[in-house]
Amino acid sequence: MTSETSALNHSSPPPAARRLALGLSSNAWPLLQRLQQSGLTDQLALTPGAAAAIADRDGTCLVNSASLLIQQHWQEGGVLMVIGATGAVTRLIAPLLTEKGSDPAVLVLDAEGQRVIPLLGGHQAGAEQWSREVAAALGGEAVLSGDSAVSGRLATDTFGHAWGWKRGGASANWTQLMKAQARGEATRLIQTMGSKLWQSSSAARASKLLGLDAEADRAIPTLEISTSIANEGACTWHPALLWLGIGCERDTSLNLVQRAVHSALAEAGLAEAAVAGISSIDRKGDERALQELAQLHHWPFRLHTATALTAVPVPTPSEVVAAEMGTGSVAEAAALLSAGDNGQLKLHKRITHANDDERGAVTVAIAESIEAYSPQQGELHLIGSGPGDLALLTPEARSALERCPAWVGYGLYLDLLEPLRRPDQIRLDGQLTMERDRCQQALSLARQGVRVALVSSGDSGIYGMAGLALELWLDLPEDDRPRFAVHPGISALQLAAAKAGAPLMHDFCTVSLSDRLTPWEVIERRLKGAAKGDFVVALYNPRSKGRDWQLQHAKTILLAERPASTPVVIARQLGRQEEHVSFCRLDSLPVESIDMLTVLVIGNSSSRLEGGRMVTPRGYPGAELS
Repeated sequence: MTSETSALNHSSPPPAARRLALGLSSNAWPLLQRLQQSGLTDQLALTPGAAAAIADRDGTCLVNSASLLIQQHWQEGGVLMVIGATGAVTRLIAPLLTEKGSDPAVLVLDAEGQRVIPLLGGHQAGAEQWSREVAAALGGEAVLSGDSAVSGRLATDTFGHAWGWKRGGASANWTQLMKAQARGEATRLIQTMGSKLWQSSSAARASKLLGLDAEADRAIPTLEISTSIANEGACTWHPALLWLGIGCERDTSLNLVQRAVHSALAEAGLAEAAVAGISSIDRKGDERALQELAQLHHWPFRLHTATALTAVPVPTPSEVVAAEMGTGSVAEAAALLSAGDNGQLKLHKRITHANDDERGAVTVAIAESIEAYSPQQGELHLIGSGPGDLALLTPEARSALERCPAWVGYGLYLDLLEPLRRPDQIRLDGQLTMERDRCQQALSLARQGVRVALVSSGDSGIYGMAGLALELWLDLPEDDRPRFAVHPGISALQLAAAKAGAPLMHDFCTVSLSDRLTPWEVIERRLKGAAKGDFVVALYNPRSKGRDWQLQHAKTILLAERPASTPVVIARQLGRQEEHVSFCRLDSLPVESIDMLTVLVIGNSSSRLEGGRMVTPRGYPGAELS
């Protein structure tokens, strides 16, 4: 044992990382670095023998025996990625196996990252999903052998997490349901609340979930999606739809508030897992027990003014409360106001008084909203799908697509990605000019807790959906914002340049000729500036049936400032089977044959066409390259 290892063994273990990547040999080091650079791990680790052979590792990498490292980071909800032999990893984790509900996700990778195997926790710990995302990011393959994945059925015991729901029901019930589906037997679906979009997936249809009457034979394994406490024998997913309206005396004890909430939920037959948040009057914003309750359960805490609460019709207003708080209702009105339009009161206010060891009094009411609210679980991923060829899709974008059960985008762009869509993923097609509607739909789903991919062609940050989506996201209150991420793609400009040679080696700009969102006067001014500045110019959206004159005008503007012989790249249907790239002189640009599927790259005064390639020198004649 090395002195370094001995020192580690006799010190307190470091805090467990949620995602540990462990290399069993020195060959694993390059892949460990890739995992870290891709944001797929929180902590790197090596065995002493592996670490001894690596000179460039930094001090943040943990070094210890593999068994100790795995033991220290063995935690429910954790992810262990081990680079090594499957048999070796199996022997290392065997002594730690207890009950599968508490297992972490254990992934085994080869040193090249070509194969990712979910060894343990495939469903409940999310190892299968993690394997897909890691493999996509590394350009490898997830090796899945689970029955649901192989047969194209829905993993009914895990799919709800990606929709922002929480699971209920006994483990034995879930086991019975999964076994029944594996045998091809009919199972029952009861969904009273929450988004039903998931039912349109081919995996859901293959799972033989029959929408039988709620009073049908209860011996049939049942999947229920509702806010209610799980029926005996049922497997339940709970969307976050319940709002708890709470009023209390000053300095009421936390234990009393918790007891009142549990009692109210039980009386109404509602599940705590379906709670979206708590709500009260703004004067209770500093109430310690309510703050602690929200923090304990990770519930948002909404506050409303007395004026806003007074405007809400409630069944049991109180004159005493009105005299004290300036509104006849706190609990009921706050619950309904937070539940939003068409929210329904599920439990009228209930008052709970303190026991001997408690202080204060608590009033609780419960309202149910129409739309789930779980932005802390939701994710909005802006995907740049590239020009069309799946080989040009970036690993980061591919990994994000693997993560999302719902894809939103223009139908043509989703068609190009269709070979990557799994049976459990749905697509929501939009119309070409309805960008705002698509952004709002995607953002609405993400606020409900869904992981959503909003797809643009090329790069979503270049004439794509990222800007509009971000504006709408920023318009939301900070607590209402789901996770937001933009994943870069290869733009049509980049692919056109690569196909043509090297036309972008000096300063360049892009100009869209569409005046649907930008006045033509502004576009014209930009074209004149680009022409006078001798920029290489890429023209997007050059010509359509309803917009057939702008390209000729742009050609005239550019010809006024650069030679007629300036080379032009005409790139059409890039990255698709119909791809065609050609060249012409600026003065002979065939305006009538150009359409919206074409990108033009117009050289500057020093660009030239030679050997079937277009090149723009990095500098002008007489200038020294640096």
